[in-house]
Amino acid sequence: MDSRIRRTTLIDLASSRKGLSLHFLLVPIAIVASVCLPGGLHAEESEAAAVPVFKDGEAQVVPAFEDPDRWIRHDLWVETEFDSDKDGKLDRVHVAVTRPQETEIDGLKLPVVYVTSPYFAGTAGNDLEYFWDPKHELGETPPEHKKGPRFERKGLRPIIAKTHLKEWVPRGYIVVHSSSPGTGLSQGCPTVGGSNESLAPKAVIDWLNGRAKGFTAPDGGEPVLAYWTTGKVGMTGTSYNGTLPLAAATTGVEGLEAIIPIAPNTSYYHYYRSNGLVRHPGGYLGEDIDVLYDFIHSGNPEFWEACNCDVRDEEMGPGMDRETGDYNDFWAGRDYLNQLEKLRAPVLMAHGFNDWNVVPEHSYRITAALKKKGNVPVQIYYHQGGHGGPPPMKMMNRWFTRYLHGIENKVEEDAKAWIVREADEKGEPTAYPDYPHPDAQPVELKLQGNAPEQGALTLGSVSPSSPATEMLVDNVSFDGKTLAKAESTNHRLIYVTPKLAEPVHLSGVARISVRVASSKPAANLSVWLVSLPWNDDPQAKITDNIITRGWADPQNQESMRSSQPLQPGQFYDVSFDLQPDDQIIPAGQQIGLLIMSSDREFTLWPKPGTELTFDLRATKLMLPVVGGEAAIKFESAAATE
Repeated sequence: MDSRIRRTTLIDLASSRKGLSLHFLLVPIAIVASVCLPGGLHAEESEAAAVPVFKDGEAQVVPAFEDPDRWIRHDLWVETEFDSDKDGKLDRVHVAVTRPQETEIDGLKLPVVYVTSPYFAGTAGNDLEYFWDPKHELGETPPEHKKGPRFERKGLRPIIAKTHLKEWVPRGYIVVHSSSPGTGLSQGCPTVGGSNESLAPKAVIDWLNGRAKGFTAPDGGEPVLAYWTTGKVGMTGTSYNGTLPLAAATTGVEGLEAIIPIAPNTSYYHYYRSNGLVRHPGGYLGEDIDVLYDFIHSGNPEFWEACNCDVRDEEMGPGMDRETGDYNDFWAGRDYLNQLEKLRAPVLMAHGFNDWNVVPEHSYRITAALKKKGNVPVQIYYHQGGHGGPPPMKMMNRWFTRYLHGIENKVEEDAKAWIVREADEKGEPTAYPDYPHPDAQPVELKLQGNAPEQGALTLGSVSPSSPATEMLVDNVSFDGKTLAKAESTNHRLIYVTPKLAEPVHLSGVARISVRVASSKPAANLSVWLVSLPWNDDPQAKITDNIITRGWADPQNQESMRSSQPLQPGQFYDVSFDLQPDDQIIPAGQQIGLLIMSSDREFTLWPKPGTELTFDLRATKLMLPVVGGEAAIKFESAAATE
């Protein structure tokens, strides 16, 4: 019998040369594979098989794999181990496969680059009509908001998405896409961080390794086998699509050999809350987890209302707790830091230090925990931009070449941290032994008052004539940039160093400790670390005067799980981390600590008037400085004049 007999045949062909997608249904019957294939070839006409090629530890583009007209594309449904829509049947998720035709005509087995998402079928849009109103008094029950609309799924079978095809198929990989539960043609309910979002990609990886069932239809259908893969899988994606590789990895599924999460949301609490405070992601004021649920819910109309009732209304409604902002079991179940025990896949993480949507602590907290755990290779790539931004292709290629193709390129011996310096392109990171920089040391700076004008941020002792306390009056009408640039205002406090005589390299997590009293039982507390003077020139090298930010609820000074109303006039000690950063502050700049109450871009908007009083002698800022205190040199007063 012909040695090219396959366990499946390909039917329902459509010519890609006519601009149509190929839809291959895989049926498990043994026949001679002599059907027509992309590019007009027949199985019996196949010449010497093309194979992956490697050079300098990287997979190279193979001409035979490069032509999209020669790719095989098909879709199927993989059976999971959960029934999230509660219809009495295990949910199936929709999967699409794109692979070189050599996997069919030559029996070539290749590893998989896998991307999964709730976005592939379209989203409901960001209509503020369905967001929570940020004008909300702290601690009070928020007014109801309008639930998201039902929307029609976009995109037709069999193409779920075309992302990553041009990058990886020509280099000798199969690319697999799937739609998350409750989205597109996948069954089940979306849960925004629930267990089914981890178990769905696990099922797909199990199917790729012969441990789960695939079918030609969402209900019934013929079995489908993934005979064309080695079973080695790498996952990547950005934002929500970057969260799901981490979610899958926490299951410890065999076959998931490496992940490259890009700007992942690693905890929905840390996305929608901060140190006990209700804090919205940058650019999405008024969004909360139930709004995101409505945004992605594009799944089966038959179960649309049932999913809304079970997940959005009965689980998320009480669980997310917009009244207090406290951490609770609902949020803990959606925090992947609590689920790292089984993770075994090497991790190459990527994030932007100026990502104020998914703030940089999301990647930092996971990589720090994994390094402490110590049983998987971990590297991190940071750039100075905003949301998104993958590592350079060379880094990703070396990562997948090592762990998916098994080429010993010693990637695990590469630098542990890669950071794009301020004036450099994203593709030109600087290698560092680790992040934070091993030579970074905490440096304490004290506050010397001069409100309502600029006070001083000093390394030395504070003048005895400095006021013991200073007060600000909350007014969300003014944003942080306006307050930072103001010469005089009682709506913020600001403390500034002298001009730097030499550049200062900050690397790691700054921490603020304040002793604060409020005139009301609840108050926002927001902190910005800024580089001054403010430079509004878009062409300037200092593209963002914000070094880092942080937010906290003084009511949670003792516990993230329990907030206690503040006694007006009583002082409380509150300490919290600002967002991680790695930045070189140029000579001639000043480092400023901006303290305000409500942050117009992120927090709730209570009515103006809350007074916050700070005990300056018990308030300090700890900066992570490479080289420690000795590395901070200020211009002399004479030079400044």
